[in-house]
Amino acid sequence: MSLPTADFFTHPGPILDVRSPGEYADGHIPGAHSFPLFTNDERAEVGTCYKQQGRDAAVELGLEFVGPNMADLERRATALAGPEKQVRVTCRRGGMRSGSMAWLLQTAGLQVVTLEGGYKAFRRWVRETVAQPRPIIVLGGMTGTAKTDILHALWERGEAMLDLEGLANHRGSSYGALLLPPQPRTEHFENLIAMEWAQFPTDRPVWIEAESRQVGHCRIPSELMDQMEAAPTLEVTRPVSERCDLLVKIYGEADTESLVAATERVRRRLGGERTQTAVDHIREGNLAAAVEILLMYYDKAYRYDLERRSKTIPQVDISGMFPDRAAAALLEKVQAWGWHTGTAEFLDVQQSEQDTEKVSELGVVDKSTAHASVTATEDSVTEDTRDTDLTAIPI
Repeated sequence: MSLPTADFFTHPGPILDVRSPGEYADGHIPGAHSFPLFTNDERAEVGTCYKQQGRDAAVELGLEFVGPNMADLERRATALAGPEKQVRVTCRRGGMRSGSMAWLLQTAGLQVVTLEGGYKAFRRWVRETVAQPRPIIVLGGMTGTAKTDILHALWERGEAMLDLEGLANHRGSSYGALLLPPQPRTEHFENLIAMEWAQFPTDRPVWIEAESRQVGHCRIPSELMDQMEAAPTLEVTRPVSERCDLLVKIYGEADTESLVAATERVRRRLGGERTQTAVDHIREGNLAAAVEILLMYYDKAYRYDLERRSKTIPQVDISGMFPDRAAAALLEKVQAWGWHTGTAEFLDVQQSEQDTEKVSELGVVDKSTAHASVTATEDSVTEDTRDTDLTAIPI
């Protein structure tokens, strides 16, 4: 039985992706098991045979490759299926590979469904899904303000949150890959985003950290990036001293040569003299001094990006706050502004002067003027909510 994508998702049983390991590595349905019918080389040989000799010859060659492995494939599938004896099978187009595997496993007594249109149909679903509009709040802030951990604190408070850096295994800077697993390919990054995006409510905002179009080498889908660019954005702020402490805590565990290599990658923009000074500090074990130099570059780049955005961005001071305290302060602010219910009269530079006056009453200023700080200590968030052990705050 072949099912469309939506029904395939809800059907019971593990998903067996019978494409080659290389195809699987490029991207796959999240959670699917790599269950290749052919190796990368065998798939290439079958494809060449099909082009040169036709379908019948290619099928015969494929059977030669698969034949010796049939018993092993059946045993592995049966183990994955468990007592329910149900599996879902997909290949690239929902054609011969998934059909052949389905026949084999049904013969062995398993209940099998295949994905109609295969992985290509899933990829169409991905593009359609990430294009679906959702209310968004973008969380900005300079390097070292603990934005990612604030996102997770918001999630623990019941908020919808999309952690792009977590899905990309990258923190978004030259140092972003340090101490993290390898990044997925962009195609799979999109798949991961779509699976989460499909679960979010349409009547409450999704919190997303401000990012450039690429997180490491993973490119954010343009459909999502367009929504992020148009969404209300706020900026959290901390003193430089706190940010340095937070960054040292994270990257202090990285090896010296990896830190040096990451620093050299920004030499052109940081400048030769400052880069060399930072490298010297790293080799001497004085990471804090190196971070202070590097923040000159990252702060300048952040401000440049902020200024190019055609929107007004309020600031929230979270000095001394752990992520949970900061999350509480942000929720209080966005609820007061009406962002949380989608009723905010928040403006960009194209909106009217009258609306600008309304926003200014909230302590927000136009990007052409100095940014007014909307401090988290106002109203019911008081000084005693601040945390003192700053080195314990994750980045």
